[in-house]
Parts: sequence; C-alpha cells; structure tokens
Amino acid sequence: MKLNRKRTMLVGLAFLSICAFWQFYDNEIPKILKNTFGMGETLTGFIMALDNILALFLLPFFGALSDKVHTKIGKRMPFILCGTALAAVLLVILAGLASKPALLIPFIIVLLLLLVAMGTYRSPAVSLMPELTPAPLRSKANAIINLMGTIGGVYTLLMIKFFVHTPSDGSLTNYMPMALSIVAIMVVSVGILYFTVPENKCMKEVEQEDMTDQEEAEAKASAGKKMPPEVKRSMIFLLLSVFFWFTAYNAVTTAFSRYVEQVWNLHNGEYADCLMVGTVAAVIAYLPIGSLSQKIGRKKMIFFGIVLMAVSYALAIFAVQYAFWVNILFAFVGIGWASINVNSYPMVVEMSRAGDIGKFTGLYYTFSMAAQVFTPIVSGFLLEHVSYMTLFPYSAFFMVVAGCTMLMVKHGDIDPKKAVQ
Repeated sequence: MKLNRKRTMLVGLAFLSICAFWQFYDNEIPKILKNTFGMGETLTGFIMALDNILALFLLPFFGALSDKVHTKIGKRMPFILCGTALAAVLLVILAGLASKPALLIPFIIVLLLLLVAMGTYRSPAVSLMPELTPAPLRSKANAIINLMGTIGGVYTLLMIKFFVHTPSDGSLTNYMPMALSIVAIMVVSVGILYFTVPENKCMKEVEQEDMTDQEEAEAKASAGKKMPPEVKRSMIFLLLSVFFWFTAYNAVTTAFSRYVEQVWNLHNGEYADCLMVGTVAAVIAYLPIGSLSQKIGRKKMIFFGIVLMAVSYALAIFAVQYAFWVNILFAFVGIGWASINVNSYPMVVEMSRAGDIGKFTGLYYTFSMAAQVFTPIVSGFLLEHVSYMTLFPYSAFFMVVAGCTMLMVKHGDIDPKKAVQ
C-alpha cells in the first residue's frame, strides 16, 4: 500500500485556499475592528468568536449533509465550488467596507455572510483527504494536507507584508489589494482541484485498495451503529484535547498582531515575521512528522507537540520586548502544532464508521470551533482588563490541560503493520 502523493497534494489545494483566508481573518480583521471601527478588546473578541459560533452549527451540518449527497462531480465537490465562489465575492465587498468607519453595520453583515459561505464547505473539503486515502496512510496524507494549508498561510503572510501598511498621512489602510490576492489564490487552487481530481473515480479506486472484502463488509455492517463504550470514551477525551489545544493556540493567533503593538511596539505588519518563522518551521516539519508518526504512533507525536508548545509559550512569557530568540520559540510552536495537527484528525476518523467521515469531521471541528468561541472572549477580557502579559501564560496553561486529557485516549492510533511505505 502506497500513498498517492500527487493526488493528496491536489486534494490539499482546497485546504490551502481555506487557510489563506483564515490567516487573513485571524490577523487583520481584529485590527480592522479596532483601528477602523474603534472597538475595544472584549467586543473585538466577541466579533472574532462569531465565526466559531456559526461553525458550531454549520460544520457538522454540512459535513453530515455531504455524506448523503451524490452528484456527477462527487459528494464534496459541489460544496467546495459553491462555497469558494460565494466567499470570493463577499471578501471583495468586505475589503471595500474595511476603510469606511461609518459603515460598521454593513461591514458586520457582510462579514457574517462571508463566514457562512466559508462554513458551508470546510468540512466537505477536509473530508476529501480521508475519503480518498487508505486508512493506514492518513497520518502521512494529513501531513501533506497540512503542508498545503501552511503554504496558504505563508502566502497570506507574504501578502500582508507586501500590501498592509499604515499610510503616512494618517488615513486608514486600503485592504482591497490584500483581498484580491487572497481571492486569486482561492479561485486558482479550487479550480485546479476540480479539473485534476475526479472525486467519484478516485473514491472507487481507494475503496478497492483500502480494505479486504471482509474488512469492507464489517465496516458497512457497523455503519450507523452505536460506538463501543471504550471507543466512545477515547473519542470524548480526544475531542476535549482538541478543545484545549485550540483554546491555547487560537488565543495567540487572534491576539498576537495586537500584542506586538502593545508590548513590543512593532507596527505595519511586522508581527508577520514571527508567524512566518512558525509557519515555515511547520512546512519543513510536516512530512518528517507524517513519516515518523507511522513508525512510533500518532499519540506519541501528539504528546511531543503538546510539550513543545507548552514549553515555548511558557518561555515567551519572559520576552518583554522583541528579540531574535523569540523566532526560535515560534519555530518550536510551528513544529509542535504540526505534530498535533498531522495526527489528531486521523485519530478521530479512525474511530468513526464507514460512510460517516463527513459527520465526524464536523464533530472534530465542532470542538475546535467551540474553543475558538471561548478563547477570543476570555483571553480578550484578560488582555483588556488585566494585562497583555496574560496571553502566553494563558496559552501555556491550556496546553498542559490538553496533555492531561490526551492521557485518557486509548484508541485511534496507527497500526504500524498496515502502514507500509
């Protein structure tokens, strides 16, 4: 059994386009809310949590819905194409409103519509990977998918460095060039995916090589039945872990652009340097982590990532001003996050049933998004009413909690005997 790397990379183009958008959303929307519309940290945190509130309902719904859809172009592809087209149009409109302080209400309405558009196709897009990859190879495939996503994030960071500047005359930043650059990568990526990966044909090929006749019969027989209690227990603790490490990680990603302005006195997109170091480190680490996970197991690699991130966040507490060694910490954060992301989603899918990939993908994102509802509000409150210096202690604490819940997960790991190169 061998991983189809070319097909996996093409499937990853959908995730690349999604990550390109969210890198912009997480880093620049809070600044727009603050600089253009004068919002405080707590209200900004609430607005930033709206996408995750919507996602709690949209992602499981559209994930499960895509399980049941059958069209000439596949189960997931209709959602990916329609969602991307709608999001592209709304993003351009949003950029036109981002420098007009009097148009807060239209800005919020368009932002909500944009978040709905993104929510319609995230679960279907992510579900393509396990659906078109034999089960023993999903950690390695997920490494490639996350690599593609990280490339999308790096692309946006480069565009931020190039396009996002505070005008010297005191006027507000023009976000239209930035938005058009993201629309371009989204449309091109999804267009290439559509024309190069025939979903229905690829699904039949994978079904033939993924399982023996006996395994396929057992999987179909188990579809729709209740999960065994011991597996359900592992699933619950794994999903709790997902909640806690996203609580830690998202606190930094949503607040860092403001943190560096307040604590390190960095402006004009200079915060992107640290984030880029982290994403480049993740890019380098994804494939080795995917291969190593097949040899030593998914759970061990997740623990490695948790420890690395917790220690890095704890050390960042002592960075009262920007210094070169902060980049090293962010490199470790990138490697740690790669170790977690490569393996956590495949563990969830491993415990799912045949025909339920979209449903369990939605469940995975329900917990990750619940964390991202919780953490911008709580961490934003701490930033505004206590100190910006609470950011890294907050994240380090929740990474430790994630490690504690992960200790209780006993299922979903890889079987090295089946993971043949």
